[in-house]
Amino acid sequence: MEISTRQSGAAIVMDVAGDINLYNSPQVRSALLKAVSDAQGAQVIVNLHAVRYIDSSGVASLIEGLKASREAGSRLTLVGLSRMVREVLELTRVLKLFDVQENEEPAQSA
Repeated sequence: MEISTRQSGAAIVMDVAGDINLYNSPQVRSALLKAVSDAQGAQVIVNLHAVRYIDSSGVASLIEGLKASREAGSRLTLVGLSRMVREVLELTRVLKLFDVQENEEPAQSA
């Protein structure tokens, strides 16, 4: 799994590639909480385009990032959900909690 963070306009974009599972979800959680902290109220976009699979620990990491972003007064947006990732978020009934966009451009203007 690879995680990189970059600035795109006023937003911080966190690109995640690979599977998010029990073994690497702490790394995702840590990177997401850092991005939210660094955003200082600006938008954080989590690009999951290259994520093939996510398990419940990965979902928990995303929820923790969402909670932190709300507390910080920033907006967390998920982009590029694969069919598998979308299904897991739907099955766990958390998809509706997130701002979900197809790609970064609509996410930044939303």
